[in-house]
Amino acid sequence: MIGKLDNNQINNLLCSQSIGRLACTDGERPYIVPISFNYDGVYIYGQTNIGKKLKMIRKNPTVCFEVDQMMDIRNWQSVVIYGDLEELKNKDADDSRALLFESDFSLLTNNRIHAHEHAVTSVLQDESRIKEILFRIKIKKVTGRYQNEL
Repeated sequence: MIGKLDNNQINNLLCSQSIGRLACTDGERPYIVPISFNYDGVYIYGQTNIGKKLKMIRKNPTVCFEVDQMMDIRNWQSVVIYGDLEELKNKDADDSRALLFESDFSLLTNNRIHAHEHAVTSVLQDESRIKEILFRIKIKKVTGRYQNEL
């Protein structure tokens, strides 16, 4: 059966996943990339470095964001979000970074196995985990679909 996700199912999917796909365009060509994200019930938060994606978004902040969960080819859920991406600065950027670190980076390894790696100073010193630009997507429209063939 193929159907539409209700608001609770959409929120559950967004809260349970940490990787999504961000699509943007500069008006000439589309571009889509996987990103780690956090959803707080209102916004999608993420981070990026200066590059192609940021250049395109600064030209056209209208984006599309997709999250899915696939059990197999006949059992899946997908959410598509349409919105505007906003770069964050100052306290908003600090709050966003804390939210991302709290949710995503604690999933990287088990802190019982490598407790020393989960200290805030250790996480903040790992350059590969820190991106220059923090952003959020102001959600304008959300759709959700599923297929469930048991």
